[in-house]
Amino acid sequence: MVNERMLGLGTARSVIRELFEYGKQRAAVVGPENVYDFSLGNPSVPAPDAVNETAIRILKENPDVIHCYTSAQGDAAVRTRFADSLNRRFNAGCTANDLYITVGAAASLCCVFNGLTCPGDEFIVFAPYFPEYKVFIEGAGAKMVLIPPEIEQFQIDFAAFEAAITPNTKGVVVNSPNNPSGVVYSRQTLEKLAAILTEKSEAYGHPIYLISDEPYREIAFAGVEVAWLPHIYRDTIVCYSFSKSLSLPGERLGYVYVPGKVADADKVYAAVAGAGRSLGYVNAPSLFQQVTSLCCDMTADLKVYEENCKLLVDSLREMGYHVAQPGGAFYLFPRSLEADDLAFSERAKQFDLLLVPGSGFGAPGHFRIAYCVQTDMIRRALPKFKALADSYK
Repeated sequence: MVNERMLGLGTARSVIRELFEYGKQRAAVVGPENVYDFSLGNPSVPAPDAVNETAIRILKENPDVIHCYTSAQGDAAVRTRFADSLNRRFNAGCTANDLYITVGAAASLCCVFNGLTCPGDEFIVFAPYFPEYKVFIEGAGAKMVLIPPEIEQFQIDFAAFEAAITPNTKGVVVNSPNNPSGVVYSRQTLEKLAAILTEKSEAYGHPIYLISDEPYREIAFAGVEVAWLPHIYRDTIVCYSFSKSLSLPGERLGYVYVPGKVADADKVYAAVAGAGRSLGYVNAPSLFQQVTSLCCDMTADLKVYEENCKLLVDSLREMGYHVAQPGGAFYLFPRSLEADDLAFSERAKQFDLLLVPGSGFGAPGHFRIAYCVQTDMIRRALPKFKALADSYK
């Protein structure tokens, strides 16, 4: 016998991955240049040259030690460099001992959920949301409570949020810039969220932690502020990854930041570390601990994402699609042209457009476009989007 829940997770196909696999099969028939695959959020720009140069230099200078174990929470010098960077950029007041280095943002989230969860705990998530949150939260033994989307601008529906908070609420998850909508929560939204959490924490006699999932922090467009949440709400825990900012998704390197002012910070940090131990996440990859810490103030050349965004938003709106204005990341989340987004996604395949239905993100009636692709592909795809729209007229 095996664990039935894990069997289900292991055999269930992701809609995104199914689309990706379909695209490869279709490309073999019509040619890859004739398939317009907007399914995967894989960065389309290379890592900075300095990343490869740094990795090569480290490998040459430290061949005997670079592949060795580090401290479980991450190399001390690495954590110091990350802390110094956060202090330079955000005046964070961070120390090396506030940081736990992880195998990407997924591990960061899993360590936090497992470290915080007690029997009966709930975590609130705002739709549209990254579908793996449900897997991570339930895997930690907690319950995910989903807040329906505010579909005009994808800010927070505060009436629904306040109705959902209970004494069992252990934490609230935010993801801004957001996957799948690309929307950035405004400072006004975040300040209202913080005020509610402060009030409810006092009323229930325990902290409600705000868990900020930030893999897209640096992909923000001109004039859009991505607020530093620990300055807005005291009990904020940050989960970060270098996958998008440095275009290193396959290297799996991130961290959990537990600010010293967080309620029970020492216990929270120790619980995060304990969860890492329990889950087998001890000692993130040693080479890329060093590489990312020496390149952590850099980013890949991210400007193409804003160019792609403008091209798509302007063009789709002219065709009659409703698109909430993104502020960052590399996703759009337009409304589907029929209520059944699954049927819409299937119809899009007739035009060799691979578009992910929004139901999996908790927002039926929408679809996701991952525009981390070559701009030329977007230009070639625009007539297909127009033909798809015309097919509904």
